[in-house]
Amino acid sequence: MEKMTISDIARALNVPCPGEGEITGICTDSRQVAPGCLFVAIQGENFDGHDFIPAALEQGAACALAHRPGDWPAGKVLMVDDTLKALLALSAWYRGQMPARVVGITGSVGKTTTKEMTAAVLSARFRTIKTQGNLNNEIGAPKTLFTIHRDTQAAVIEMGMTGFGEIRDLAQAAKPELGIITNIGVAHMEKLGSRENIRKAKLELAECLPDGATLLLCGDNDLLREVKIPRLSCIFYGIDNKNCQICGTIRSSTPLSTSFDISWQGERYSASIPGAGNHLVLAALAAFGAGVSMGMAPEEAAAALAGYAPAGMRQNVVEKGGVTVIEDCYNASPDSMAAALATLGSFPAAGKKIFVASDMLELGEIAGRCHRKIGETAAQSGADVLLACGELAREMVEAAREAGMADARFFPEKKELSAALVQMARPGDLIWFKGSRCMKLEEVVEDLYASLK
Repeated sequence: MEKMTISDIARALNVPCPGEGEITGICTDSRQVAPGCLFVAIQGENFDGHDFIPAALEQGAACALAHRPGDWPAGKVLMVDDTLKALLALSAWYRGQMPARVVGITGSVGKTTTKEMTAAVLSARFRTIKTQGNLNNEIGAPKTLFTIHRDTQAAVIEMGMTGFGEIRDLAQAAKPELGIITNIGVAHMEKLGSRENIRKAKLELAECLPDGATLLLCGDNDLLREVKIPRLSCIFYGIDNKNCQICGTIRSSTPLSTSFDISWQGERYSASIPGAGNHLVLAALAAFGAGVSMGMAPEEAAAALAGYAPAGMRQNVVEKGGVTVIEDCYNASPDSMAAALATLGSFPAAGKKIFVASDMLELGEIAGRCHRKIGETAAQSGADVLLACGELAREMVEAAREAGMADARFFPEKKELSAALVQMARPGDLIWFKGSRCMKLEEVVEDLYASLK
């Protein structure tokens, strides 16, 4: 972060300045306070940051942001109406001081992978920063904006949401000049009620783009291919929809890599990425589109895709003890589950193809139907075995059995699933782990690795 003064912050937030001092960082966790930082006291469901203001100041915070009165040291606390809103407003002011070109990315699924690929492409030409991990909400996105420096040329900002207005708030702070919407699925159906409402919430990103800006949209998605915004330059990308301006054709694919061609403005460009699946190629097409829209040569943008590396446990491929494992247990939705099963089924394997799954969350009243649909998909995918845990996953297994899958097993506890998988796994097997983050399927992954020599 570029240095700010307490008076800068007070002016940006239009509040009285308590005193002078220099700010060298932003912190919302008192355990991570560094000397010279601004400690923002966030009031959450379980903890209230205001309770930690004295400790933060004692640890060297130059100032604190608060919306609740307290016995604070004189000249050390800026009082605002709402610290969460103030954090976002301050990040908007800070970003406005920086000349970086911002790419905003949202979507029901695929936004983190698309963010990583876009950053890989832009990094080949520009000094680029990106959202770390999935810090894509009203706390995480401002923290990313504060990492922009005066010499930053490009910033790739991921934007998540659970309801209306959230993408708009993040985009108004980030001020993107280019947008990407990856997919309209059923994640957050519990709160928004329909895919059309989910599209409406995601398109808040488009509302915040300047006239003439590029908006990249997945043309393979049934709801996105219908989007028409005359004031923007809408560019569609896809694999199945050959009417897209950016089209991908897969040449070859293994669990470790995919080679494909990109068609753009009458020419074809060769590219390759680590990992496999149509969903990864779609992310690559969006990243390519961002690169050329930012002025990169098509050849340069296509070649830069090889620098992509999976983030966290998103389709990370590990070979251990003769077993190939795909760690893909950071998030799960019906769309990403189906994509994983399709990719698993397409691969040759010397041994069994085993799909290890857990619950998909935030689906509301359609949860049971979605889990049954994935069970049916598993039975038709070419996977040999389905192992699943979690209360909702029971319906997935039942549907897989009803659809003809000979080996589909439900486990009430992860330890039981781990024991069965350890006993089953043999060299030559291909095992794909997929589930929502809070289901912690990585615990099963760790048990499996401990058993493989």
